[in-house]
Amino acid sequence: MQKAVQEGKSYAKWGGFINEFAQFDPMFFGISPREALNIDPHERLFLQESWRALESSGYTKKDLKEKYRQKVGVFAGVTKTGFELKAPFYRNDNHKFHPRSSFSSVANRLSYVLDIKGPSMPIDTMCSSSLTAIHEACEHIHRGECEVAFAGGVNLYLHPSTYSYLSSQHMLSVDGQCKSFGLGGNGFVPGEGVGVVLLKPLSEAVKDKDVIHGVILSTHVNHGGKTNGYTVPSPVSQSQLIKTAIEKAGINARDISYIEAHGTGTELGDPIEVEGLKKAFDADTTDKNYCAIGSVKSNIGHLEAAAGISGVTKVLLQMKHGKIAPSLHTEDLNPNINFEKTAFQVATDLQNWERPFIENEEKPRIAGISSFGAGGANAHIILQEYQPQEVTYFDTVSLLAEAEKVLIPLSARNKTQLKLRAVTLLDALRKNTDTPQFNLISLTYTLQVGREAMDERLGF
Repeated sequence: MQKAVQEGKSYAKWGGFINEFAQFDPMFFGISPREALNIDPHERLFLQESWRALESSGYTKKDLKEKYRQKVGVFAGVTKTGFELKAPFYRNDNHKFHPRSSFSSVANRLSYVLDIKGPSMPIDTMCSSSLTAIHEACEHIHRGECEVAFAGGVNLYLHPSTYSYLSSQHMLSVDGQCKSFGLGGNGFVPGEGVGVVLLKPLSEAVKDKDVIHGVILSTHVNHGGKTNGYTVPSPVSQSQLIKTAIEKAGINARDISYIEAHGTGTELGDPIEVEGLKKAFDADTTDKNYCAIGSVKSNIGHLEAAAGISGVTKVLLQMKHGKIAPSLHTEDLNPNINFEKTAFQVATDLQNWERPFIENEEKPRIAGISSFGAGGANAHIILQEYQPQEVTYFDTVSLLAEAEKVLIPLSARNKTQLKLRAVTLLDALRKNTDTPQFNLISLTYTLQVGREAMDERLGF
């Protein structure tokens, strides 16, 4: 069903939006408030999330300079702005406001702030941007052009013209639901989001005793070529994409127990995607209904440039908890897809993600993640859970293991922020002390060696 669209109008009013997306502490990053006023929120959010990724890794700016010799890359998926379109509304009210947008600056700002000198580039392949960014990061690491890389994507809806355009193309859902593989799929619901991962070779991560969330077995990209329309996907190209990724990973399709699909919930796109997956899997196995399939778009919307990284995040969380999250609005499946004749079954409710037994051998959890751009640019990643041989900690941590008390240092630019950090940490401790993964010794070690003390803030 299509809605009549008036020029410059939108028939959809729904979306998954980031609260307080414009909140930003410029002086934390050494940026003047006036300059920050004119920086695209895409750029600011990607910078903030990359900083969180760095802190989560336990490394510091000093480590990037000394340990990795500044050979650190940045690959940022971004496909729209809209921020610069706000200029006419404020021209007479605020002479300090000159909004500007630059895809390059989304990546370059991070490289500048962290003083890193590896490749720094934006990636725009439409909806496959962030997954392509991860592919490019892996390729550059393999070629030795960087030792570590930030990769991810960011997507915001900063101007109503984006909704108007998507409505003119009849891409948006008419009822505010993204029915991935469900009956009555009529388009997607827009979503905002940002996500960044820090990548390095597995052997180096193991040697450095890093926290490893997952292992990328392979990545691959291709294009659909000419089809029946510019936005019409090609099942043949999608099949070739996935088959090649499986071959590069050195596995069999039977080893894959979950697919995080592109799954935009469209009448045409979903059947084509399943057909492409079927062709790729049928080349390796005749087994049916053993592989769960879902799409995070039914839960949080279609994040476009950040769609791939949202899928990666979902898969990593599923691996961590050993659960498969349900795709919503799938009580009745798309009648144009005969899942009974495929390897796939739609995850309609929360279920355990059991490790598969194949030929009497337990296999690790392995997932395939797809992102397909509206212009035909496709990306696929094969991701495997990390199974450490043994749990070990830093020697320094081991020496502290018997200590009755530990030192937990905190640092901030002023007293107010320092108190806030202490309260935040206390809340986290209260929530996590009973979880099996919690380790107070590891926490205090990271805060001692994985953070840099901050100078008291100076005004501009």
